[in-house]
Amino acid sequence: MTLEQKTKKIKSLILRMDSALVAFSGGVDSTLVLALAHEVLGEKVLGVTAQSASMPNREMQASRQLAKEIGSKHLIIKTDEMSNPEYQANPANRCYHCKTELYSNLKKISKREKISHILNGINTDDLGDYRPGLESAREQGIRSPLVEADFNKKDVRSLSQIMGLSIWNKPAMACLSSRIPYGQPVTPEKLTRVEKAEDFLLSLGFKQVRVRHLGTEACIELDKNEIPRYQSDESIRKSVQEKLLVLGFSSVLLDPEGYRMGSLNKYLFEHKDHV
Repeated sequence: MTLEQKTKKIKSLILRMDSALVAFSGGVDSTLVLALAHEVLGEKVLGVTAQSASMPNREMQASRQLAKEIGSKHLIIKTDEMSNPEYQANPANRCYHCKTELYSNLKKISKREKISHILNGINTDDLGDYRPGLESAREQGIRSPLVEADFNKKDVRSLSQIMGLSIWNKPAMACLSSRIPYGQPVTPEKLTRVEKAEDFLLSLGFKQVRVRHLGTEACIELDKNEIPRYQSDESIRKSVQEKLLVLGFSSVLLDPEGYRMGSLNKYLFEHKDHV
C-alpha cells in the first residue's frame, strides 16, 4: 500500500470506533495516533499520559505541549509500577508489568468516560524486536491502529511531517528503566541519576542520547553522527565525565557503536571504551 492508502485505511478504522482513548507518551508514534484520532473523532478523543518515576520530566512537558498543538483533550495520570516487586526486579519482561499497570488504569478511565476503544502507538517495526509489552496490550484488548493500517516508522514520520506535527523527526524515546540491564534492580535513585545525566548531554546539543546504568558505570550511547563531536572535543568529554561522577557514577564509558534500539537485549560489556 502507498502512504495515501494507509492513511485512508487508518482514518477509516478510527472512524468506526466512535470514541477513543489514546495511550499518549509524547513520542512520534502516539502523537500521530492522537492527531489522527482527533482529526476523525474530534471531542470524542482523549489522550492520556502516564506520569511515573520512569518517565523523564522533559517528556511529560513535551506531551502537554503536543496535546495543545493538536487541540486534543489531555489527561495526565500517575502510575506506580515501582510498587510492583516484579517490576523492580527488572526481569526481561519488565515492560509487561509496566504496560499492565498502564493499561489497567486506562481501562478504568475509558469505563468511567464511556470511551469505546483504547489505542496505542505501536507500529509494524516494533513487532520485530523483543517487546513483552505487546503481550499485555493483547491481553487487555488494546488496539494498535498503526499496525492495523501497516504503518512502519518511516510511514509514521512521513505522515507526521505532512500533517505539520512538530515532532515528526523527534529521536526515538524509551522509558528510563530501559537504561538498566535486565536483572539489575530498578530504583528511583538510578532513574533520577540517568535522567539528570541525559538532560546534561541534551543541554550540550546532542540529539539522540541514552545513558545506560551498568552497575555503577555510565555508558553513553549517541547517534553515530554525533560521536565524532564528542570524541574530538576534550572540553565536552571532561565536563560530561565530571558531571556524571558528581551524579554518583563510578566511571563514564562511550559505546563506539552508538545508539541502537533494544541494545540491552544483546548487551556486551567488552565493546565499551572508557572516556
